[in-house]
Amino acid sequence: MPSQNKSAQNDSEQARACREIHSVLRGRFDGDLLRAGDPGYEEARTIWNGMVARRPGLIARCADVGDVRIAVRAANEIGILTAIRCGGHSLAGFSTCDGGLVIDLSRMRDVFVDADARRARVAGGCLLGSIDTATQKAGLVFPSGVVSHTGASGLILGGGTGWLTRRFGLSCDNVEAFTLVTADGSLLHADSKENSDLFWALRGGGGNFGIVTEFDLKLHPLKSVVLAEGLIPEASIRQLLECWRDFMADAPFDLKWNLNLRLAPRQSKVPAQLRGRPVAESSLVWTGAQEAAQAYFERALSFCHPDSVRSQTVSYLNLQTMADSDFPHGRRYYTKSGYFSCLNDATIDRFLDALATVPSAATQIELAYLGGAAGQVASDETAFGDRSAPFILNLLANWPHAAGDDLHISWVRSVFEKLRPAMKPGVYVNFMSGDEQDRVPEAYQQRWERMVEVKTRYDPRNFFCLNQNVQLRTN
Repeated sequence: MPSQNKSAQNDSEQARACREIHSVLRGRFDGDLLRAGDPGYEEARTIWNGMVARRPGLIARCADVGDVRIAVRAANEIGILTAIRCGGHSLAGFSTCDGGLVIDLSRMRDVFVDADARRARVAGGCLLGSIDTATQKAGLVFPSGVVSHTGASGLILGGGTGWLTRRFGLSCDNVEAFTLVTADGSLLHADSKENSDLFWALRGGGGNFGIVTEFDLKLHPLKSVVLAEGLIPEASIRQLLECWRDFMADAPFDLKWNLNLRLAPRQSKVPAQLRGRPVAESSLVWTGAQEAAQAYFERALSFCHPDSVRSQTVSYLNLQTMADSDFPHGRRYYTKSGYFSCLNDATIDRFLDALATVPSAATQIELAYLGGAAGQVASDETAFGDRSAPFILNLLANWPHAAGDDLHISWVRSVFEKLRPAMKPGVYVNFMSGDEQDRVPEAYQQRWERMVEVKTRYDPRNFFCLNQNVQLRTN
């Protein structure tokens, strides 16, 4: 069986390469070198998505930028498959690999805030929670994602959406400069004046171009928001969706209104008649003057079951950790995503049909309206994909055990194929699973050729290949 022999040969080559790189790094590396059987290896190899259980041959947990440069140079010279791990939150599982090397930045989590300048310098291994905790001490925020244990690097490099996207733009829109290690081990600075092509590509282009060891971030004043939540019974969901699509078109940038179509949790805080039933979960965040919020909440909350409505002022830190328990490490996650220019009646029909077949309580159809400040950035200013389509869909399956893999993955794929004809071409790379390499050019569209040019210049051998990969031309 030639294929098995080839696989065994590749495994043997990887094992040899791991032994060689361990020998090269030992004595020169200030961080931790972990191999199977070493204390801490089992914990270090696991990542957020429980579907991805791989066993690297060596984990190089870097203590500083010098360690990153040494590891990259050695890996490049030896020719070993290399993954980059910051927070280990890669949905697609790109932050690990079987048999190869993982360059792990989890020890590099320093955050330095300049409150007067409203800037922060953030190390490449930071989690979102690391940044939020430091910036909130100065009453400042960096617009990012919604789960605090997410790695900041992956989120920012892919674009970065969250509660503040409409008010302050994407995460990548709020980066002033990057410091990164490129494929040859060089340490480069990239901003609007220096290495400007790289600066363009890093804002939305993912991990294709190097390992970012420091971000220079722009911050904004904000300490608290008004949060309103409620559950909409199945009979009112169509009316809600019709209202939402029209209402958000003229909504102020201070309002973020997300909808999740799902089965209501079987919890005491949920009205008894809704538990386990299909519902729309409505979440609204208002970032402006608190007294102005109610005028915008009233219409949205009118669709909700009255016993499910909650409206309160919450600290930004509280807002940023509220979803943590819904997306814990070790569960199994699979998604497909896309954009809509509009939501017509036929698309709403398909949403309702999909909700009727949702396979588990934690699996959901996530709908968000972008626009706002994110839509004010010119389409060619960053590598990030389409900003013109305001509706973003994420089919997010979330389940605990491998026995549910086929059911949940097939549901996501089936619903996606039914919805895709109405979608505008494009996809948000941070919402892509590991089996969607064919959609990467779609993510960047008219920016694709420029992406390939930057990739060819800074990573001509595709050393950074474990990502939503910008593949080099073969001719």
